[in-house]
Amino acid sequence: MKRAGGGGRLLLALGLLLLLLHGCSGQAEEDDGSAASGATAPMDEKEKRALFAAIESFVGKGWNGSGLYPDPCGWSPIQGVSCDIFNGVWYPTVISIGPVLDNSLQCAPDARFSPQLLDLRHLKSLSLYSCFPASNPTSIPSTSWEKLAGSLETLEFRTNPGLAGPIPPSLGRLASLQSLVLVENNLTGPVPPELGLLLRLKRLVLSGNGLSGPLPAALGNARHDALLILDASNNYLTGSLPSSLGGFTGLLKLDLSNNRLQGSIPAELAELKSLTLLDLRNNSLTGGVPRFVQGMAALQDLLLSNNPLLGGSLVESGWEKLGSNLATLDLSNVGLVGTIPESMAALTGLRFLALDHNRLTGKVPAKLAELPNIGALYLNGNNLTGTLDFAPGFYQKMGRRFASWDNPGLCYDLAAVDAANAPSGVVVCKDLQEPSVGPTDNKDGGKKPEASSSLVASSSCSITTSKVVNGFWHLVMVQGIWLAAGRSLGSLMLL
Repeated sequence: MKRAGGGGRLLLALGLLLLLLHGCSGQAEEDDGSAASGATAPMDEKEKRALFAAIESFVGKGWNGSGLYPDPCGWSPIQGVSCDIFNGVWYPTVISIGPVLDNSLQCAPDARFSPQLLDLRHLKSLSLYSCFPASNPTSIPSTSWEKLAGSLETLEFRTNPGLAGPIPPSLGRLASLQSLVLVENNLTGPVPPELGLLLRLKRLVLSGNGLSGPLPAALGNARHDALLILDASNNYLTGSLPSSLGGFTGLLKLDLSNNRLQGSIPAELAELKSLTLLDLRNNSLTGGVPRFVQGMAALQDLLLSNNPLLGGSLVESGWEKLGSNLATLDLSNVGLVGTIPESMAALTGLRFLALDHNRLTGKVPAKLAELPNIGALYLNGNNLTGTLDFAPGFYQKMGRRFASWDNPGLCYDLAAVDAANAPSGVVVCKDLQEPSVGPTDNKDGGKKPEASSSLVASSSCSITTSKVVNGFWHLVMVQGIWLAAGRSLGSLMLL
C-alpha cells in the first residue's frame, strides 16, 4: 500500500510537471507572437504625419523627419519619442524635446506649437525643456486640449523664458492629467480655477513664473487625496491662503514661498495629516505660528521665515508630538516674542533650528545643545539674556553654524568655556556686568555683527583702555572678535 501510494504521488508530480512545461511553451509561443506582431505592426499614417509636423514646428523646417526616420515607431526610432500599440497599430505616446541628452532633439530659435500636436490622440506625455528663449515669445495654445482629455497624463514645460502669457483655462479639460509642471517660464496672469477640475492630478508645480492674483479656492474645493505636491513658489501671488487647501488630504509637499500672500495660516491645513513639507517663507502672513502644526506628526520641514508680521510666541508645550520627524524648523524674522520653551528640546530629529532676528527674551534652554542631530542653531538678533550654559564641545562642533550674537544681555562663563571655543560675538559674563568706561573703536562704522541662517560675517576688533587719574593704572581690558573664523577671543588682564 505504501509503495502504491508513493507511485501515485510520483505520477501526479510528473503530470503536473508536463502540464507546467506545456503552459510555459504555450506562453513562450504567445510572447513570441506578440513580439512578432509588434515588429510587423503598421503605424497609423495620419499619426505619423502629425508627429513629423509637430516635431518640425519645434526643431525647425530643415528637419527631414520622413527621410531620417521613415519608421519612427519601428526600426528607425526618434530620440525622445516613444510609441505603443493600440488595436494592432503603432501610435506615438511620448514626446520629449530639449537638451537632456547629447542626441536629444533641440528646439530651433523660432520654435512654435503646431496644431497637429494635439491631433496625436494617444499622446500620454509631452515635455518641452529650454525650447523658447526670451527672443522668441510664445504662448501655450489656448484651445483644443480636450482632444487629449482621454490620454495625456504628463504635461511639462520647463525653463522657457519665452513661454509667456496666461495658463490656458482649457488645461482643466485634461481629465486624465496626473502631472502638470510649468516651471521657470514667463507665464503671467492668474492661476486658472479650472485646474481644480483635474481630479487625477498628483503633481501641480507652477513655480518660477510671474503669476499673480489669489490662489483660487476652487483648487481644493473637490475634496480628494490624489494631489501629492502643490508648488506655486516664486511668483507674485496675493491675497490669503484659501481654507480649501485643507481638502488635499493626501498632500505631501506644500510650497507657496516667495510670494506676496497675506492673512493668517488657515486652521483647515491641520487636515493635511500626511504633509512632510510646509514652506511659506518670504510672504506677509500674520496671525502667529499656528498651534495645529504640532499635531502634524508627518511634518519634516516647517519653513515660515521672513514673514515679519506673523508674530505670536512659541507655545510652551506640545513640541514633543513632532518628535523625531521634524528635521528643519525655520522661524527667523517672523516677529516672535516671549521665551524659547524648553520643550523644544524634545525635537530629537531636529537638524536645523533658526529663531534669529525676532524679539525673543529670557534664557536660552541649555537642553537645546543636547539635541542629538542638531547641525545648525541660530539665535542671533534677539533680546535673550543670562548665561549660555552650553558645553565647550558644542561650540567646537557647531563652529559658524551656531550664532547667538546681537543679544545685548547674553554672556558666557569664561570659567566653563575656554577662549578658543567661546561663542562668537558674546561677551564674558563679568564684562557684561561692568559698565563701559571708554569709547569703543568699532571698525564696522557702528554696525552690530549680523547673521542669518546662512552665516556670513566680517572681522572687527575693539580695544578699550581705562586709566585712573590718581597716578596708577586700574584696568586694561582687551577684547577681540574674529567673526570670519566664527570664533571669539576675549581676555581680561589686570595691570
